[in-house]
Amino acid sequence: MASKWLKGLGALVALGVVGAGGFLLVTAPDPQSDSVWADLGEPDLANGRTVFFAGGCTSCHAAAGSQGDARLVLSGGAPLKSPFGTFHAPNISSDATAGIGGWTLAEFGNAMTRGVGRQGEHLYPSFPYGSYARMSPKDINDLYGFMKTLPASSAVAPPHELPFPFNIRLVLGGWKLLYFTDTPRVEIANANDVARRGQYLVEGPGHCGECHSPRDALGGFKSGQWLAGGPNPEGEGTIPNITPGSKSIGNWSEGEIASYLETGFTPDFDSVGGSMVEVQKNMAELPAADREAIAAYLKAIPAVP
Repeated sequence: MASKWLKGLGALVALGVVGAGGFLLVTAPDPQSDSVWADLGEPDLANGRTVFFAGGCTSCHAAAGSQGDARLVLSGGAPLKSPFGTFHAPNISSDATAGIGGWTLAEFGNAMTRGVGRQGEHLYPSFPYGSYARMSPKDINDLYGFMKTLPASSAVAPPHELPFPFNIRLVLGGWKLLYFTDTPRVEIANANDVARRGQYLVEGPGHCGECHSPRDALGGFKSGQWLAGGPNPEGEGTIPNITPGSKSIGNWSEGEIASYLETGFTPDFDSVGGSMVEVQKNMAELPAADREAIAAYLKAIPAVP
């Protein structure tokens, strides 16, 4: 009897080992092929600047309250509270040691588009690589080139404050298996080039859905609720619905949306508030055509009441 019990236990252990090995294989970090980052040429710094502000890099990675040129010192440290713990934005300045100035383009690109760190580790999706995954290699190259022209900082951000099991990076492979995708968030019927450009900006570098879309208990986006608003992921207040079915901007025209992104004033002459203040500052730096494209996309997506 004991012999049979031991054999059965051994079989269960073997199955467990095989299952764990299969999980780790399927959920292992998956960087882009080296060929993706090859032969991209010299970066277009003007376009890199546009991508930089579209991505809102200063909102998380500059010191709190920074104004003017100080917003371009990406020393990190800003806390991002979540139901899973508190994340601290890292230093992404041009410093070769404390920042990312010594990274290769492939290392930077894989962090941006695959959530894979320099040491081959999974990155936490508090860094919105789930959106940046839609960015083109050219824009990644241009962005990194521009960021390397910005001031260096030797500041070191504090470590994330995460309870078990969220402090185990291996579990992120399972999260990616469930939620990570680089396909379009919504399908737009008969979209013109302007709306397509808006889709790229909103779903990619702009990562608007990271705040404006509701999430489930595991932190993934709820199906069919793209940009439908919901609880503030940082725990205070709510983030508005910005689909055509919303009570916030549903009745705004494309021109009114574009004007709001440029000036911070609503059609009723109210002003931008909350976390959107920093977003609007970044949007004001974009070419007018890009703000118009974002507006066209927001009017073309499916309405969610």
